[in-house]
Amino acid sequence: MREALTRSEAETESLAAELAASFRGGEVVLLSGELGTGKTVFVRGLARGVGADPEDVASPTFVLLTRYAGRLTLHHADLYRLGGGHADRELGLEELPGPRGVLAIEWAERLSAHPWDPALAVRVTLEHAGDDARRVRIEKDAA
Repeated sequence: MREALTRSEAETESLAAELAASFRGGEVVLLSGELGTGKTVFVRGLARGVGADPEDVASPTFVLLTRYAGRLTLHHADLYRLGGGHADRELGLEELPGPRGVLAIEWAERLSAHPWDPALAVRVTLEHAGDDARRVRIEKDAA
């Protein structure tokens, strides 16, 4: 497990970009944290790390799933609006990310199941740690 304290959105984004730069495809990033802790900011960093344009990344709360092209395709899901049960299965997330993609899921605690290879799962937990500061925990093999 890696834990970091970031003091700005730029630092949070850079931490995520560094993580994503090592991705080879097939990784699933499971993001958790309260509203406003920086989950979408972290995904912007993932986009940068896989060669997609971070400026294109916005919270997909209303569209639920968005794709960004780079050296790897970043699939970005936001489960905030989904109710319980198996509503997430209608998105087809279990078919993603594929060998040339990365799947980032905001509000991952709302998943009904974790069908991905644990060796490719990364759990990221973000917490408020002051005004702009965030405590970020990154755990690999975490499905």
